[in-house]
Amino acid sequence: MERVLIVNVGLKGHSLIELKEVQEELKGLVETAGGEVVETIHQFRDRLNGATLIGKGKLNEIKPIILEREIDLVVFDNKLSPTQLRNIEAVLDCRVIDRIQLILDIFARHATTKEGKLQIELAQLEYLLPRILGMGKEMSRLGGGIGTRGPGETKLEVSRRTIRQRIFLLKKQLIRIKKQREIRRKRRLNANTSIVSIIGYTNSGKTTLLKSLSKDEKIKPKDELFATLSPVSRKVYLGNNKQAVFNDTVGFIRNLPHNIIESFKATLEEITFSDLIIHVIDCSESNWKEKMSSADVVLKSISAMDIPKIRVLNKIDLLTDEEIELLRVSHPDYRLISSAKKSGLDELKMEILNFFEEKAIQ
Repeated sequence: MERVLIVNVGLKGHSLIELKEVQEELKGLVETAGGEVVETIHQFRDRLNGATLIGKGKLNEIKPIILEREIDLVVFDNKLSPTQLRNIEAVLDCRVIDRIQLILDIFARHATTKEGKLQIELAQLEYLLPRILGMGKEMSRLGGGIGTRGPGETKLEVSRRTIRQRIFLLKKQLIRIKKQREIRRKRRLNANTSIVSIIGYTNSGKTTLLKSLSKDEKIKPKDELFATLSPVSRKVYLGNNKQAVFNDTVGFIRNLPHNIIESFKATLEEITFSDLIIHVIDCSESNWKEKMSSADVVLKSISAMDIPKIRVLNKIDLLTDEEIELLRVSHPDYRLISSAKKSGLDELKMEILNFFEEKAIQ
């Protein structure tokens, strides 16, 4: 297990509460990637340093900490330009990655389907391309720890030209898979199948909800970030001889990297063909409204905001009775459930059924 120091650089005016939430999320990402956070550094600045992002004085403070705590890896919550990355590594004499590379690494660990592996390899290579300047003609992307894994632990020894050729090939393969997906989609449309997509912030309980609704014990939810990359579909009986296909989708996250959205666009576009979206929100977290907004940003990016949706406040089993009642009063249009305890699911299914019955009448 790698020993990790995490760094967050923010502009003055941000609150300490926001900083704490950002750091906790970054810590969760590191742990999901198999690392151990042993030190946390933050700095508020009037403006970010163009050369090193963080102040050079703070970098010089970090260097002895790396030696003293035997740090293997430094992870910045901020996006680092290729120049900033090289400059920081030169000062710290330690391997450095940013939040985007960390998320890409987690996606690589969780990619199991052919499409998922192709998507994440494309995202990794497009991220890597501008960052290998000055790093020699070839570099190994295997065995170096967090931020170096490829899908399925594939060894990637690449030059810039090789990367461009591989990117071209990956895009062609994904276009082919997209066409196959469109054929399956047309079959569903011809069969007049109702489609419901379950979306939400990563680790909000989407997979657990699908398992509870479908009563499929083969679905194995995991208490970790980005456990679901490839869509999982199950038929759910709603009552009154009505059933629908429910799709569990990849989890969203704050500032989801653009290249992730682009690479997974074919998968995410499945959401745009839904009749209904179930937006699952972990209301046990203090910043659930901000996380809800992060999911909306992704929906906007794929033009899915106009699809009817039901907002579901999940994990109410972690709240007090007073907190639950407050949510009922303040958010009367939201459905309160506990997918783990199967509380409120009958009411949710009834609301979904009513939606489709009303739609059939129109």
